[in-house]
Amino acid sequence: MKAAVFREIDKPLVLENLDLDSPKEYEVRVRVAAAGVCRSDLHFMHGVAKIKTPAVLGHEGSAVVEEIGSRVTRVKPGDHVILSFAPHCGQCQSCLSGHANLCDLHMSTAGTLFDGSVRLHAQGEDIYHMGKVACFAEQAIVPETGCIPIDKDFSLEEAALIGCSVTTGVGSAVFNAQIQPGATVAVIGAGGVGLNVIQGARMLSASKIIAVDVNDAALEFSSKFGATDSVNARHSDPVRKIKDITGGKGVDYAFEVFGSTETSTLAYKSTAKGGTTVIVGLAPVGAEAGIDVTELVRLEKKVQGSYYGSAIPAVDMYKILDYTKSGKIDVGGLITNRYSLEQINEAYEELAKGPVGRGIITMIDGNNS
Repeated sequence: MKAAVFREIDKPLVLENLDLDSPKEYEVRVRVAAAGVCRSDLHFMHGVAKIKTPAVLGHEGSAVVEEIGSRVTRVKPGDHVILSFAPHCGQCQSCLSGHANLCDLHMSTAGTLFDGSVRLHAQGEDIYHMGKVACFAEQAIVPETGCIPIDKDFSLEEAALIGCSVTTGVGSAVFNAQIQPGATVAVIGAGGVGLNVIQGARMLSASKIIAVDVNDAALEFSSKFGATDSVNARHSDPVRKIKDITGGKGVDYAFEVFGSTETSTLAYKSTAKGGTTVIVGLAPVGAEAGIDVTELVRLEKKVQGSYYGSAIPAVDMYKILDYTKSGKIDVGGLITNRYSLEQINEAYEELAKGPVGRGIITMIDGNNS
């Protein structure tokens, strides 16, 4: 089967024919339907995040089940599924304490399946799996708990985005921050995840939702998803502008969704007394952001991380599906560009330029094949 293989930092992905093993127990073979063009993959391509190489990237996807391994009970051949890049073992401390998105075994076996081995090979060479998903490929072997079954009449393109950007963004607002009605919100970064934080804040009846970016087109696009105000950080002091919009107070919730020390500091400085700063974006490995710890204490600010929107995929993705079906959030409207697998490098060249909305790679004709 064909796959886009990441072999060298700052080099194009290489389209190759790979061998794929059969699924072992608790594993599933799927045919990938769609994969989102996400900035997290770009971080690996540029070396600011680390993964064993060679590897097949891609962590935001949907698929159709083709074969199941022994002891699989959650899905059957023909099922349509969302692929979760945070499958869980169900037995570690994180899983048992209600934090399946932080599964200890999953994190300790990064780049492989749960048993520490791979199912992808190129003429005998082992190829690693990003997030136990590796969906920049025609097919994949994934853990059973990484498959979230969905109705066959639900768009597989939209399902792919629920696999990462929608759940991460909406979840950060709904499950992590738990925004209160009437609150003020700033979202630093109006990309794919940021737009979904905005949608989550709108759904929870925030009074002001301030989108912050350096791209005027992205800021204009964010208004379609609930942003009430916008700030171009390239043209003005964003902290001052946010405080002007909120009567000098700052916001009750500031979300950092870009992934840098500068934007993390910006989010913290934009947070009001008693407010909450939520760090959603993945900064380069080892990055540290400075904060005024005296202010943190005296103003009782809170700073917290949000991984995968603090969602439990096997439970909370169904809530996201319900929000989508009921029209509370718009997932289809996020898609602005479509590519084939052969166009994947073009897709990431466009992403690096800062496009509006979300690009998607389609690998099964139509939305519901």
